[in-house]
Amino acid sequence: MNNPRQTSVSVAIVAKDEADRIGACLDSLGFADEVVVIVDDQSRDDTLAIAQSHGCRTLSKPWMGYARQKQFAVDSCRNDWVLILDADERIPLETAARITDLMAGPDRPAAGYAFLRRNIFHGRWFKRCGWWPDRVVRLVNRKQGRFSDDLVHEQWIAQGPLERLEAVIDHYSFPTYADLLEKMQNYSTLAALQMEKDGRRAGWWSPISHGLWTFIQSYFLELGVLEGFDGFVISLTNAGGSFMKYAKLRERRLCNPS
Repeated sequence: MNNPRQTSVSVAIVAKDEADRIGACLDSLGFADEVVVIVDDQSRDDTLAIAQSHGCRTLSKPWMGYARQKQFAVDSCRNDWVLILDADERIPLETAARITDLMAGPDRPAAGYAFLRRNIFHGRWFKRCGWWPDRVVRLVNRKQGRFSDDLVHEQWIAQGPLERLEAVIDHYSFPTYADLLEKMQNYSTLAALQMEKDGRRAGWWSPISHGLWTFIQSYFLELGVLEGFDGFVISLTNAGGSFMKYAKLRERRLCNPS
């Protein structure tokens, strides 16, 4: 990570089986003073070796859940200011320059900064189906906050004001429909566990009503219909995720009555 305009910012990345994508992510981080990559110790490919070849600080760590794994990555950084990324994300040159200028400025009153995330699927940027605008808090002062304990969709809880930046992070999360479905299944399971933990219940109608409403919202109200077949598949998967998290919650209540 050699660059004459290095700044006092670390990048924290959590990864598993990301050999196909993490190299492009790391190539976009030349502005960073330090990159810390925490790899799930069950990763079966060359993710760790690729991170090491890029000069990153690396550690193989047993999986603790999204929030705890990301918190461990943040805590492992040397600098107070940390940019939190996934291995399937990249920082465009304009955003790198914005971060550099921000870190070089005299005043940073915010405890964290939220970026716009541009979701790329099948080689194009999707602006509909609820995928845009996708605002995410990623640049944080690690001494002024921490991750929530949520099992899925964990959030950075800042102890101070958050500021919105009109800067973009590129996100290449789903190479194929199969990846889209796999993530839906994983997240719906975790969402059901979180809802159970929160004491929520689901009637027989809950999966149907939530799934149907999510499809209507994604495909019609959020104009997924204008995104062609991909828009239909994304909307259907969004609906499937909503359906399945309530179905799985109901299943857990029926199979484990208390």
